[in-house]
Amino acid sequence: KERICTVRCQKFLISRVGEDWIFLILLGLFMALVSWVVDFAIAICLQAQKWMYGGLESNVFLQYLAWVTYPVVLITFSAGFTQILAPQAVGSGIPEMKTILRGVVLKEYLTFKTFVAKVIGLTCALGSGMPLGKEGPFVHIASLCAALLSKFMSLFGGIYEVNHTWTHTTACAVGVGCCFAAPIGGVLFSIEVTSTFFAVRNYWRGFFAATFSAFIFRVLAVWNRDEETITALFKTRFRLDFPFDLQELPAFAVIGIASGFGGALFVYLNRLIVQFIRKQKTINKFLMKKRLLYPALVTLLVSTLTFPPGFGQFMAGKLTQKESLVTLLDNRTWAKQGIAEGFDYIGNSQAWNHPQVNVFVTLVLFIVMKFWMSALATTIPVPCGAFMPVFVIGAAFGRLVGESMAAWFPDGIHSDGTIYPIVPGGYAVVGAAALSGAVTHTVSTAVIVFELTGQISHILPVMIAVILANAVAQSLQPSLYDSIIRIKKLPYLPELGWGHHEKYNICVEDIMIRDVMYITLNCCYRDLHDVLLTGHLKTLALLESKSMILLGSIERAQLQALLSLQLGRPRRLEYLRDRATAEKKRLSMVSHPGSEDGSQRVNQEVRFQVILPYCFFPLSSSSSSSSGLQIAEWEENQLDEQVNFDNCKIDPAPFQLVERTSLHKTHTIFSLLGLDHAYVTSIGRLIGVVSLKEVSDTDHLGLRETSVQHTMGDSLSCNFG
Repeated sequence: KERICTVRCQKFLISRVGEDWIFLILLGLFMALVSWVVDFAIAICLQAQKWMYGGLESNVFLQYLAWVTYPVVLITFSAGFTQILAPQAVGSGIPEMKTILRGVVLKEYLTFKTFVAKVIGLTCALGSGMPLGKEGPFVHIASLCAALLSKFMSLFGGIYEVNHTWTHTTACAVGVGCCFAAPIGGVLFSIEVTSTFFAVRNYWRGFFAATFSAFIFRVLAVWNRDEETITALFKTRFRLDFPFDLQELPAFAVIGIASGFGGALFVYLNRLIVQFIRKQKTINKFLMKKRLLYPALVTLLVSTLTFPPGFGQFMAGKLTQKESLVTLLDNRTWAKQGIAEGFDYIGNSQAWNHPQVNVFVTLVLFIVMKFWMSALATTIPVPCGAFMPVFVIGAAFGRLVGESMAAWFPDGIHSDGTIYPIVPGGYAVVGAAALSGAVTHTVSTAVIVFELTGQISHILPVMIAVILANAVAQSLQPSLYDSIIRIKKLPYLPELGWGHHEKYNICVEDIMIRDVMYITLNCCYRDLHDVLLTGHLKTLALLESKSMILLGSIERAQLQALLSLQLGRPRRLEYLRDRATAEKKRLSMVSHPGSEDGSQRVNQEVRFQVILPYCFFPLSSSSSSSSGLQIAEWEENQLDEQVNFDNCKIDPAPFQLVERTSLHKTHTIFSLLGLDHAYVTSIGRLIGVVSLKEVSDTDHLGLRETSVQHTMGDSLSCNFG
């Protein structure tokens, strides 16, 4: 009885493993562990650099060598390791995930090799101290985990035997959630960035997995004694009773508008740098041969400019991104009436205090230098993102406006006779959300900021600034992710922008491919053979022979199976058996029953058949010489036979568009259903086919040219029907 009970329990657990909530728990747990381990390794790398720098304090030249060599080695290793193991791990990963979620297959983007290259390459890249981000790569890493976990879960059966889109959408939310401990913002950000249309029934999956992942991520910090309890990642202590005055709202609006222009400029500058390198053919060819030289030179330049005893002293160069953000969100005022206060508190804030330059010059230099450094650094062929550098730059810009307001109103803004001093840290929060929202074209950065800081006191100014920043940025440039998609020339449908109404008058018949490969209902196997040799389409249209009416579509694998069934090994062996039997009967009739020679020849041929089981016909000289010709003749006869589609899986309702369907409708339908192609019919007759490429290319008509390369030497293999 105990054994039977144990077996039943095992069967019950195995059957339950296939359920989606188990998958979500495992995904959240694994991603939290990966995020914590990566952060721990990055902290060790950054601490090692500071230890080397501080240990050589007596010699400035050795300090410079240590400060520069360390990040160059890490970035070079990251670029080389990624290029050798999995070049698909280069870059953010969000543009590729947007493309994959639209139904396009990108080879090798969701494999274990890519996962290893992404994690190790990202750790080394961020450990170098370069202005690079973590959020984008973690969205890709989470999708990799979801894909690998789905393969594992499919062993237990259930819904994971088929790949579902919601797994990748949920994984994107988990990637942001475990990166910033912001589950709500992570879910909203994943929807805004990756999905044009989102199934609401998947909401609970995203929130459950992201919340569990963020919880485990912060619990690990408490377990490692980095935190006393579970708190926000960058906890702020702003005034709650009166966080801001209504008279400050125009300043917040200015931050939003300026951040919109800044976000558009960042995207444009990032594209301009790559375009400049591409146009210089000599430099481009040289860098393509020396792939590790470009990242090394960029790292050398950035590290030299941030060297603390050098120019870095004027821009808080010795602070890491995390330390810079913590100091920028400080609620204490650094300056009054344009004169820097004496910093009576110790810590990282001392880096902003320079004896010869006031805090405004330091903030301006920090913003300007980090702006172009981040745009340049994101072109390095290593796993990296741009969200965190842009977030820090936005916080610095907001801090600059806040310090300016504190200088103009040193006694604060009077309201009902009560003096409320300006809080520059609140302006930094608004600037961070606005600039990051402008670069990514998302509003959910406001929610991410609230979860990062643990306070919602500035919800109104943050929302005003983010909405204004998005309005300005979207009218000037595509988002950074859409820009990279166009740079890499991925098949992806852009959002339908304002204006350009004339292109909505374009119909499907104007852009469709008229020379369509198809098969007919009464075709022969020779037609299948020719179609499979000449084309590489995943699916083929099945037409009625005379009227050309579309009857359905057949996958390429089904056609290959039909051809293999007709000309495969079993049919050949059957033919050889029949031939051997016929030849044996002929010989027995020709030979005399009493003839000794005849019986010896028959016995010899039978012996050959027994010894050689794979030769089912007599091996006489005349037979062996003519067997090749007879098999070739048999193949020709088989190819001329009519195809039998009875045992073939046919899609009786492939997606069809009528010839007068507008581009606007086609764009919406392709985005909603995740199509990669559709047949164009007229009264049921097939007249053409339109693919994602035609729709995407037509959407870009009349728009500014943005087709430049993002990462040098990054080759993509896109396979879509």
